[in-house]
Amino acid sequence: MPLDAPTWDPTRYLAYADERSRPFGELLARVPAPADRVRTVVDLGCGPGHLTPLITSRWPRAAVHGLDSSPQMVAAARDRGDGADGATYDVADLRDWLAGDERADVLVTNATLQWVPDHLALLPALVEHVTPGGWLAIGVPANFDEPSHVLREQLAAEEPYAEHTRGVASPAAPGARAYLEALAALGCTVDAWETTYLHVLVGEDPVFTWISGTGARPTLQALPEGLRPGFESELKARLRAAYPPGPAGVVMPFRRAFVVAQVPGAGAAAGGAA
Repeated sequence: MPLDAPTWDPTRYLAYADERSRPFGELLARVPAPADRVRTVVDLGCGPGHLTPLITSRWPRAAVHGLDSSPQMVAAARDRGDGADGATYDVADLRDWLAGDERADVLVTNATLQWVPDHLALLPALVEHVTPGGWLAIGVPANFDEPSHVLREQLAAEEPYAEHTRGVASPAAPGARAYLEALAALGCTVDAWETTYLHVLVGEDPVFTWISGTGARPTLQALPEGLRPGFESELKARLRAAYPPGPAGVVMPFRRAFVVAQVPGAGAAAGGAA
C-alpha cells in the first residue's frame, strides 16, 4: 500500500537551483511556438515558481498558469509574486487537472511525470489539453540506473529500514524514445533527445544534498525519527564512495530525456509547424 505523499521543501529543492534550471531553459528553447502567438501556457509541476520567469520571457504575451500538487511549493511560488510575473499558481494533482477542460497553446511538464506511475498512459489526455497545433514539452530524469538512485533503493530495502519504506513513492521514467513513439502514434510531430549533464557539486556530501530534495525525500520522510539519522549517515557514506571528489569537485552525471511534440491541427494559436 503506498505511503502518504511526501511534503516538499522548496528551500532544500533549490539548493542547486542553477543546475536544475538549465535543462528547463533548454527544453523551452526547443519549442518553436512564436512568442507573439502563444496566449496560454500551463506548467504542470511548477515547483516553487523559480523557473516561471523563463516561461514569461519566452512567451511574454501569454497567461501562465502554474500547477503543483505540493501546497508548500505553490506557497513558495506565490510568495515570489502571484501575478507580478504574469503567472498564477494553484495546488492541483496532475490527474485531477486532466479531468478538467483547461487547454493551453503550450503545455509544459518538467521533472514531474517521473512521480506519476504509468504516466505514458496519460499522454493521450495531455495531448487533448493542448490546443490544435499547439505544443507539449516534457522533461524527465533518465538517470534511474545511476548510483544516486540505486544506492538509495538498495539501502531502503535493507533492515531495519525495509518495513518502513516498502511502498514509498519512487521516481521512474522511460527514455526519450518511448515518449517519441507514443506521441507519434497519436499523430504528433515529435522532437525527442537525451542529454547527460555533468554537474560539478561542492560542499559536504553534495550528492546527498541534491537527492534529499528530490528522489530520496519520500524515503527519508517514511523513516521514523529514530532510524533516519542512521540511514542518512550510511547513504552519505555510500554516495561518497560512488562519487569521489576530483580536481573539479564532485562530478554527478545526470541524464535527462526531453520531448517537444506539436499536436495535430492547423492554424493554431501556437503558430503551426516550424
